[in-house]
Amino acid sequence: MEVTGKKSLVFGSGISGIGAVKLLENHGADVVLYDGNDKLEESVLREQLGEMSRAHIVLGEFPDEMLEALELVVLSPGVPADLPIIEKMRVKGMEVIGEVELAYAFGKGDVLAITGTNGKTTTTSLLGEIMKAHQKEVFVVGNIGNPYTVAVGNMTDASVAVAEMSSFQLESIVTFRPKVSAILNFTPDHLNRHHTMEAYVAAKKNIAMNQAETDWCVLNYEDDRTREFGKEVKSQVLYFSSRRKLERGIYLEDGKIIYKNPVETVICSTDELQVLGVHNYENVMVAVAMAAVYAVPIETIRKAVLAFKGVEHRIEYVAEKNGVAYYNDSKGTNPDAAIKGIQAMNRKTVLIGGGYDKDSEYTEWIESFDGKVKKLILIGATKEKIARNAEKCGFHDYTFADTFEEAVLLAAKTAQSGEAVLLSPACASWGMFPNYEVRGEKFKEIVNSL
Repeated sequence: MEVTGKKSLVFGSGISGIGAVKLLENHGADVVLYDGNDKLEESVLREQLGEMSRAHIVLGEFPDEMLEALELVVLSPGVPADLPIIEKMRVKGMEVIGEVELAYAFGKGDVLAITGTNGKTTTTSLLGEIMKAHQKEVFVVGNIGNPYTVAVGNMTDASVAVAEMSSFQLESIVTFRPKVSAILNFTPDHLNRHHTMEAYVAAKKNIAMNQAETDWCVLNYEDDRTREFGKEVKSQVLYFSSRRKLERGIYLEDGKIIYKNPVETVICSTDELQVLGVHNYENVMVAVAMAAVYAVPIETIRKAVLAFKGVEHRIEYVAEKNGVAYYNDSKGTNPDAAIKGIQAMNRKTVLIGGGYDKDSEYTEWIESFDGKVKKLILIGATKEKIARNAEKCGFHDYTFADTFEEAVLLAAKTAQSGEAVLLSPACASWGMFPNYEVRGEKFKEIVNSL
């Protein structure tokens, strides 16, 4: 991609946007950083860009006159691609791409990329650990909190980027082509952004759209959509399954993870793993399969898998207080992810749920309680909506809390020795916290002070 002298707009001033500005300027572009939030302070953004930056900063309403000069527009992941102003840009013939596409254009080495509704961060983290045990130059990037654009400057032809890709990032790619890709699952999420399940799924599928016959795509055999997608992709396909033995692929059988491609190899027993739940066994299978098709030795893979302790805020053990085990699953930001949290529990549980409404439905989540949930403590904007769903499902053991701290303290009073308290909200944190990480940290802080 040639950007020298190009009048380029970076839309969105988060960490991805700042990374995109720096990357463009490093390659000689004339950059404008735009954000619709007029309450942001230009001085703070200037500090983030660094003293060498010559980028022009525009905040608030987008000035129409700027449309005449722009040639390239780079969207940050948080910016919906169907905004009217972006449609105007496309009509005027501007090149509109995402931050991932920009990073890929200037990146070097191979890319191993993972998407799916749930399990992305755990799988990406584990695959990153496996790859680091195999070679020196490994960059774990993307939706995991390390912008791809920031890492690009340090990449060489010997690098491997292990990339967690969200639907927001994938909806605007053009040439992005991972050597190995994976789609873990499709369940409803971010419908307030994508509007329909079909649009959400289509964005996720983009991860494999540029792959060739020499590439690999790892897919979930137990998800109807991903299984059928395996018939569409141009790359070689390897399926994973936690429910059945596969002729070729990676699967769970009699408590063992077995890789067969074409030779059958036992990777490990699930008892040897330091992560809980079938969903985590699936995440392990995906990371193992991706590394194996990339020709990482099985023994290297096995050692990294057995040493992996999981991801912070994802069914993370916090402490035991008065015989009660506390688990932080703040990353359970949608009902399907929160179902995994419940399924991993092996004792009676007091559950804390609720938060920002992403237009989700909660019936399946409540039905998954399956006698495990002793009490549901609800908080946030969704608490009454979830309560209505609970009543319809015949679950009446719920109560409301006005604050997050009140909910945790109430859970501590309700749980008895031998039981668990689980924060697994099935909702985003917005409105109460800036992100799920801050919510999880607050939970741990309160628990540790008990």
